[in-house]
Parts: sequence; C-alpha cells; structure tokens
Amino acid sequence: MKFRPCIDLHNGQVKQIVGSTLNDETESDKLNTNFETDRPSQDYATMYQKDKLLGGHVIMLGPGNTEAAKAALGAYSKGLQVGGGINDTNAKEWLEAGASHVIVTSHVFANGQIHMERLKKLLEICGKDRLILDLSCRRKPDAPEGDYYVVTNRWQTFTDYKVNAESLKELASYCDEFLVHGVDVEGMQCGILEDLVVLLGQHSPIPVTYAGGVRSIEDLELVKRLGNDKVDATVGSALDCFGGELKYVDVVAWHNQQN
Repeated sequence: MKFRPCIDLHNGQVKQIVGSTLNDETESDKLNTNFETDRPSQDYATMYQKDKLLGGHVIMLGPGNTEAAKAALGAYSKGLQVGGGINDTNAKEWLEAGASHVIVTSHVFANGQIHMERLKKLLEICGKDRLILDLSCRRKPDAPEGDYYVVTNRWQTFTDYKVNAESLKELASYCDEFLVHGVDVEGMQCGILEDLVVLLGQHSPIPVTYAGGVRSIEDLELVKRLGNDKVDATVGSALDCFGGELKYVDVVAWHNQQN
C-alpha cells in the first residue's frame, strides 16, 4: 500500500475544498474551503519528488488552473497524474506537459451514462498504461443501501453507472488505474467509507487509489487492512502542509515503512 499525494487547484491556487460543496454557482468566497495558499503548485510537486512519492494527482477544479497544473507537472515530470477537464482533444497535450497519466471522468461519463466509444478513443490516444479512470462516487438517495454510483461535473451529477465487482472488471481492461473519491466524506476529515474501501480491495483487478475522509495514521492502517493491502490512499485536508494536524513527515515515514 502506498500514500498518494495530491495537489488540488481552484482558480489557479492550491486549495483543499469540501468536495460536495463545489458547484457551478459557488463563488470562491462562499466555498467550504479547508485550506488555500499562495504557495505555488510547483513547491508541492518538488516536495513530493524529494520524498520519492510517485502516483500523486493534480486535480483542476474548474477553469483557470492550466498554468498552475503545468507548473507542477514541469517540476516533477512523469511523477504526477493530472485530471480535470481531460478529453480526447487535450489528453496528449497533458502527457507531453509531463503527466505520467491523465485522469478522466466527465468526458467518458457524460449525460448520466458511460460512453464506451469515447473511452476507446482515449485508449488509442494515451495507451492503457497512461490512462486512469476516475470512478469517484456517492450513494444515490433512492438507491438500495450500499450501492455507489459514479458522479461527474465536480461531483454534482449522478450517472447510472454502479461501482461494483462487474463494472470494475469491465473497465480494468481500458486503463492502468482507478481513482475513487468517496465524495460524501471528501475534505471532511471524518473517517473513511469503510464499505467502499472493502469493495475496491476485493474487486479491483488493477491498482486503485481511495480518497476521502482520511485523518490519521490509524485511518491509513484501516485502509490497508480493509483494502487487503491493495488499495492506496490519498490524504489531503488532514495534512499539516494543507492546514491540518496530521504531520506530512509522519505520513511519508509510514509510507516508507510499507514500501
């Protein structure tokens, strides 16, 4: 199991936002923001490179983040993935900008459904080994308990695509990894979605990173145990480098003990 670092960008700044509060109408001063800084994105990328952390992700939350994202990728070439607005017209550009992988959600999951022809086109452009599918998900209010569905458009829009053993197996042949945010706890430092981690650990045939609610080393240990040591984890708002109380150096030390 690995710790996967992150750089979340909003309006060109590094921020940590409660994911479920971000929508098209939300003004910056009204966002539920845990952390924001004028520290440039490349500083974080350089820190991750120094600590030899691979597979972190740069996520662009809306427009105005291209420059900051490319600065981070340039500072740690092939060490970071990038997501947010990636499609078949710009995926190659982002790979050439230094991303190890591109992360795709809304382009493939559009209008509430999965579009396999778009996924296959991205596969041709990027190759399986440089493509990641973001299966960030929530429970539908009217769905049976335990059913998670992929959400898109900054987690505002439900699709009809369930995250389960069958869908993980189906999509694994098209990409190198999955990224899965447990949206209902993302940015809340309230603990992980245990059943989602169990699902990923039991049924994902390829590497998968879970994000959402991790607040302590104990939570990382829980992800490791429930995920059968196969599910990697991201920590965001809880880290002291993002204004939280969990020491980044302690998480890196824990990661090194595992690997």
